Amino acid sequence: MPLDSIKTPLLDLYYLATLPQRKQAAVTREQRRQVPIMSLFYHRIADEHPNDWTLPNEMFRKQIEWLGERFDIVTLEEAQHRIAAEANDRPTVCITFDDGYADNCQNALPWLVDQGIPFTYFVTSSNILSGNPFAHDVDNGRPLPPNTVDQLLELADAGVEIGAHARSHVDLGAITDEDELFDEIVGSKRELEGIIDRPVRYFAFPFGLPENLSTAAFRIAFEAGFWGVCSAYGGYNLPGDDSFHLQRIHGDPEWSRFRNWLTVDPRKLSSQRQFVPGDYRNRF
Repeated sequence: MPLDSIKTPLLDLYYLATLPQRKQAAVTREQRRQVPIMSLFYHRIADEHPNDWTLPNEMFRKQIEWLGERFDIVTLEEAQHRIAAEANDRPTVCITFDDGYADNCQNALPWLVDQGIPFTYFVTSSNILSGNPFAHDVDNGRPLPPNTVDQLLELADAGVEIGAHARSHVDLGAITDEDELFDEIVGSKRELEGIIDRPVRYFAFPFGLPENLSTAAFRIAFEAGFWGVCSAYGGYNLPGDDSFHLQRIHGDPEWSRFRNWLTVDPRKLSSQRQFVPGDYRNRF
């Protein structure tokens, strides 16, 4: 029997068993104004050529509609305000995308824009400019088209926040040369601003696990004028946390795992993995 077919029922049982505890904890957090601010990240929404980073359109809409009934869906800027205020009494979530897949413009992104749902769209600038598929798709044996310059302009014109995801989809945590880090982080900002003729205010680390981050990269992003950076290792942003660093949760295609994260799993909240950078704001 496949492992996932065992894990899913067990997770459902765990969720139901802890539901009374979750509900009581949610009430307590609201009373104390300590409700986590969550941020989801997606990659590709499509019904063809599925892979581990693709979510079907129907499931994506189901997730967003479920969120809309229970959460304030806000911009990254508003999320930062709620974190920095050290108080939040409303379930809050942001929607983000990484990489920049052309398929997203077929259904998912037009639907979000039509519904007035804010989201931030992080793209790897070299793929947008060259039209080359992402290396991880080539390695997977299924090259998929990235967004075009025209698609990015159309999104920006529709009011979508365009964010940087490095010039190339590389592991920034493995780079020790600060000139190379600068080129990847600040270079992507400048290239994208040249395309959309608007400020690029946010940066998302490729891969986004703690080992893919570094204090030097945080400092370069901060000094370049980014308003915030995003990781992707699964984490809750609590009121009073560092509002420059937005921890994100995967928009999981498995409904049990998605619901478990968004209703605040007490195990994950108490033992969540975090990256704590050094003093990146004061270099001198």
